[in-house]
Amino acid sequence: MADAAIIVEDAHKTYGGKKGRKAEGAQGAEGGDGSKGVKKALDGLDLRVARGTVHGVLGPNGAGKTTLVRVLSTLLRPDSGRVEVAGYDVLSEARAVRLRIGLLGQHAALDEELGGRQNLEMFGRLHHLGGRQARVRADELLERFDLAETGRKPVRSYSGGMRRRLDLAASLVTAPEILFLDEPTTGLDPRGRAEVWSAVRSLVGGGTTVLLTTQYLEEADQLADRVSVVDRGRVIADGTPDELKSRTGGDRIDVVLRDAGQLGAAVALLPLPAADVRVDTDRRLLSAPVTDRMTALSGVVRALEEGGIDAEDVALRRPTLDEVFLHLTGDGDRLNVKEAV
Repeated sequence: MADAAIIVEDAHKTYGGKKGRKAEGAQGAEGGDGSKGVKKALDGLDLRVARGTVHGVLGPNGAGKTTLVRVLSTLLRPDSGRVEVAGYDVLSEARAVRLRIGLLGQHAALDEELGGRQNLEMFGRLHHLGGRQARVRADELLERFDLAETGRKPVRSYSGGMRRRLDLAASLVTAPEILFLDEPTTGLDPRGRAEVWSAVRSLVGGGTTVLLTTQYLEEADQLADRVSVVDRGRVIADGTPDELKSRTGGDRIDVVLRDAGQLGAAVALLPLPAADVRVDTDRRLLSAPVTDRMTALSGVVRALEEGGIDAEDVALRRPTLDEVFLHLTGDGDRLNVKEAV
């Protein structure tokens, strides 16, 4: 990648033992010197992010996503490896990195008693903008994030989506080249998530590079130009959402029955290998990979009709990122990945 905004090569970060603290969900291991209790948060992680794109980092709790963001934003020192942000080394040129980045963490950093405009002006002054410049920048950001009409209201009266958009605006006070969004829509309802997604898309349209960590599969699908799947401190897959989906074997057919009691009989009747059919009793769903879309569709419909099984819905679809996860990790029970409802 010739024009990379972020370069990470063979990054390691461990916690625990005698020196450190436990990482968020890091995997246990024995250290190279035989010490017990060392926790690996990053374990040889490699990552490259192109300028002017949204790059999703997708993984379960404890995969190392937040540790990665803290390393990239100079809040945490890696133990080893090469880490560069905007062309600067995070260890030897940390100040230069900080001048070129913005960070939106998992929790809002707003004063709820102040209005939206007052919060942005405060952040501007903290970033050493003059009083007039801070006011001008606050007005620009309120307008950009569709908050101008509520700028004087106290933040405590804002909806979840409005607060998150204001938090996002605050991270852009200095117009950073690169913005880190660490699970920006956690806890928001669908309307709030949609508001934040719209704001993120507008940022990239203006040339900002965005690194987005998320547990929401739909979020990565909606926003990311490219996705890196992280598990146990390593990138285990990388590509566009469509490229990752293609790894699960192409199209799938879903059959929803009216009677869950007929699921077993339907599996036996379908013109598909029984071992490939996934059964979801709660949703009365049968799902299986197919190679020839139309042949599979007509064959399934005919088999159900001849067997006297009443289907509520039959549909062909592409794989989801949820299925990509299960395919890549082979450990669905351990993963705690959220699919937006």
